Amino acid sequence: MSRLIVVSNRVAKSDGANKGSEGGLAVGVMAAMEKDGGVWFGWSGKIDNRNEAPKTETRGNIEYVTINLRQSEYNQYYKGYANSVLWPLFHQRPELMRYSDTDLSGYLQANQKFADELLKIIQPGDTIWIHDYHLIPLGKMLRDAGIKNPIGFFLHTPFPSLDLLRTVPGYHKILKGLMHYDLVGFQTQFDHMGFCMGIAQGLGGEILKNDKLRVGNLHCTARVYPISVETSALNGAAQGGMQTDEYRRLHSSLGDRSLIIGVDRLDYSKGLVQRFQAYDKLLGHYQEFMRKVVYLQISPTSRGDVQAYGDLAKRIDREAGHIIGTYADFDWMPLRYLNRGFRRRTILAMYNLARVGLVTPLKDGMNLVAKEYVAAQNPEDPGVLVLSELAGAADELDAAVVINPYDVSAITGGLAKALNMPLDERIDRWRKMMDVLEAHDIHAWQSQFLGDLKQVTGPKLVTSSSGVS
Repeated sequence: MSRLIVVSNRVAKSDGANKGSEGGLAVGVMAAMEKDGGVWFGWSGKIDNRNEAPKTETRGNIEYVTINLRQSEYNQYYKGYANSVLWPLFHQRPELMRYSDTDLSGYLQANQKFADELLKIIQPGDTIWIHDYHLIPLGKMLRDAGIKNPIGFFLHTPFPSLDLLRTVPGYHKILKGLMHYDLVGFQTQFDHMGFCMGIAQGLGGEILKNDKLRVGNLHCTARVYPISVETSALNGAAQGGMQTDEYRRLHSSLGDRSLIIGVDRLDYSKGLVQRFQAYDKLLGHYQEFMRKVVYLQISPTSRGDVQAYGDLAKRIDREAGHIIGTYADFDWMPLRYLNRGFRRRTILAMYNLARVGLVTPLKDGMNLVAKEYVAAQNPEDPGVLVLSELAGAADELDAAVVINPYDVSAITGGLAKALNMPLDERIDRWRKMMDVLEAHDIHAWQSQFLGDLKQVTGPKLVTSSSGVS
């Protein structure tokens, strides 16, 4: 019997204990797997220096297989190369990269650990779907071990242009590593183009018909698959979230004030500094909003042991303190800044309550918060999405108020426009975005990718060179 084996760096907790603080990958993969099931393999999130066997747990039709990382593996693979080199590189922040040969070695060793454990569970009829930048070398390692199964790869982050990619030592190994997959999926046309140009100009490869690429005896297909959400279920989930104590307390505390909401991991790619500065400017330049609005920013701490994130947290604290100190009154708190997550249905209910969803990343692969905000709205009185043009979601949700996230004045203007927007325009913009989300939900994303993977799979020649190359 054929199975789908999904592989990602982290496996979302199957008991739902971490609901509300997962990233887009966990939410998207869980929604895609809930229908057809399969095996979800990855890191448990635990650090343990003992050589324990993988833990297997079955819930519903999903079998979770998780491994632990040793402290050195976490430091070099996860904290090091993945999140101190690839993450900043892929989000256009090469100045934040902290490259070392030791971290690269740890990254490869951790990928080999994933490969060694996967080899014990892969069966001849299985389809393997690998996710995100942490595991780029994994496809080649499986091929080198003799695996002939269909293997697809989906990148949840942006993919950089060749000029940016060349800033990391050994960049050609990243490109060549992706060539070992049958199908490589990207969020946007820009990401796809960056990869194709990297193959053609960085490796001297060929761009062929039907989205195929070739480098020597390596062939792959690369296409765009914008990830989405479980659209039809989200409004109902939002209604359920309205029964929670957190939602009721928020609703009661607002009175007749309009809510602006932002929900992001605490990450330098999310544009939080510019967002806070824009809200400061809104209160300083638009007197009609004084005491009439509340901005709720929910930002669970992300990778706090990486220096760049610690520095960001301090900067955000200063910006928040400035806003509160300047504008707050004894009966009005203009900004509520929370460093913790909430269960997803509670977040969805908060989206439903908010007049404005503020989603302004400096760079983002897709950003499912934007799509969830739209899907959670009341059709008769929807809120307005203010969206960064540098989020992948802007390609589809062009009826949002789209702004440049580096332009603080533009964010301020977008907020003012959204807060003042009449009902008929709000409904019209929302309906256009919902049409997109209803036609292209998470299940359509999964079906399209896996259908294409089945279609393009064929004999695959691989080299025997070591490393990522």
